[in-house]
Amino acid sequence: MATASALTSNIASSPPGHTPLGPVSRPNMVSVGTIVWLSSELMFFAGLFAMYFTIREVRPDLWAERTAQLNVPFATANTIVLVISSVWCQLGVYKAEHGQPSRTGKLFDIGSWGMREWYVVTYIFGSVFIAGQVFEYAHLVHDGITLASDGYGSVFYLTTGFHGMHVTGGLLAFLLIIGRTFTTRHYSHAQATGAVVTSYYWHFVDVVWIALFATIYLLK
Repeated sequence: MATASALTSNIASSPPGHTPLGPVSRPNMVSVGTIVWLSSELMFFAGLFAMYFTIREVRPDLWAERTAQLNVPFATANTIVLVISSVWCQLGVYKAEHGQPSRTGKLFDIGSWGMREWYVVTYIFGSVFIAGQVFEYAHLVHDGITLASDGYGSVFYLTTGFHGMHVTGGLLAFLLIIGRTFTTRHYSHAQATGAVVTSYYWHFVDVVWIALFATIYLLK
């Protein structure tokens, strides 16, 4: 009876519209599904890494020649851009979790920014990263490294290209999340969840790229 009275008192003292959680709460199924899907994507990239190391083991002479043509400083700068975008993304998640979809002050008042503004900046940084990859591809093709030139070219474009496709998919997801803040007056829990799971995906492609960068540009 004492426990029942305490629970009743807790519910009565809760803010309107707020239901206190019990000792066990069901996990968000959207988040769980996203994590499971990202696990399968991780296995996909693991296969690409295995292919890369296998071909490199067979043709070390080719790797010694081709890796010398990589522009490591440019790739490092491009990597920093993608890593910083994850910081902006996480700031957007913080705002989404606190129910602030857009800025509450002037545009240049960064402290008043909401999820939308931080996600727009994330989108811009992600787009810069993709533009950097295209720029690098153009120079490598000019230098004779193409998808069909040799084993190195094939594995380089497959690994970085598939990652670039995943980044592009993340950019489309950001556009969807940002667009939804303009179409509804009430920022719902479902919209906040969408912003959060999109951040899971973005951090995933960020971590994968760091591994790719270390493998391709540093472990020559």
